[in-house]
Amino acid sequence: MSTDTPGIDPLLALRAPQDPACDVFLTGTVFLDIIFTGLDSAPVRGTESWARGMGSSPGGVANMATALARLGLHTSLAAAFGDDHYGEYCWDALEQGEGIDLSMSRTVPGWHSPVTVSMAYEGERTMVSHGHEAPAPSAVPGQAGAGPTETAPTETAPTTAPDPAFPRCPPRARAAIASLVPGRSEPWVATAARHGALIFADVGWDETGRWDLDALPDLAHCEAFLPNAAEAMRYTRTDCPRAAAHALAERVPLAVVTLGAEGAYAVDGRTGAAAQVPAIEVEALDPTGAGDVFVAGFVTGTLADWPLADRLAFAGLTAALSVQEFGGSLSAPGWAEIAAWWQRIRTLDDQDPTALERYAFLEELLPTTARPWPLRRAVPTIGFRQ
Repeated sequence: MSTDTPGIDPLLALRAPQDPACDVFLTGTVFLDIIFTGLDSAPVRGTESWARGMGSSPGGVANMATALARLGLHTSLAAAFGDDHYGEYCWDALEQGEGIDLSMSRTVPGWHSPVTVSMAYEGERTMVSHGHEAPAPSAVPGQAGAGPTETAPTETAPTTAPDPAFPRCPPRARAAIASLVPGRSEPWVATAARHGALIFADVGWDETGRWDLDALPDLAHCEAFLPNAAEAMRYTRTDCPRAAAHALAERVPLAVVTLGAEGAYAVDGRTGAAAQVPAIEVEALDPTGAGDVFVAGFVTGTLADWPLADRLAFAGLTAALSVQEFGGSLSAPGWAEIAAWWQRIRTLDDQDPTALERYAFLEELLPTTARPWPLRRAVPTIGFRQ
């Protein structure tokens, strides 16, 4: 968890008594991530490699949930947790450490936690995962220890897909985040949208090779769609990510295309306005979870009703801060990291005044004093007892 994060609520001026208690709802699979960093190259067959750094943390959908919570959004997560030590650790880290609402989640007796081992080197990552689909619950999901009794899973169905059995009825929320899968519709998405939630969606690589937007039925419920450049161009049959964003804006109110080192480009389909913000140059340690952090930053800015360019800038900043730390949820920045960065970056002599002006909107959000950069993160491992 981030150290001494100021209690900033980016939605404070917008909150009203009749608003839902939940800002953002999401569901998916929680992994136990074990991350090795400081590798000079990929492991070589038949040899042993030693990493200079290692950490463990909740991963998978926990990356996004943690990023949202650290930015001050009231976050609710529906997920299955194993009843092994890994599952207990992930539950405690998310609920107690990050303040995430897990009332829609459940612990599954006899089911072990999915695990991912991630190796970061040369600015990239290689991952190996193992897991089995959680068995369907026999009743409405409840708190850990209070949920339904379920049968143990088989040992033949590895999966990274969200638990298909829930949420049956998502909580009222300002927003919800979905991961679209070709040919599959998640009923909860339509329910959440019908109850007033803004749906933000990303998408993975289309293994079918069809790249058909009509194969993403839940896109019709989305407020914003946030693919990367390669995905966007394939789905729109264009050869330019900016053209792809404009084509996608004909299908969704907000189309956001991430451009890697070039930043991000967005089009407001309602007004036709477009914005592009360049990426912040940083020395990347581990890119794990950077995309999740970007989405969390964009959701935060959208719910706070910031201008489109400010949302892109903030999302890019949070993603840039995240890749300077290792791990997915471990690396998600909070307001302490953002304030420390802003305080430090203005003291450097070689900064472009125009580039600094792009982030001037942070002045009204951040505390007048901030801890010095760099900040020390929490110990990223399992096993220590306080």
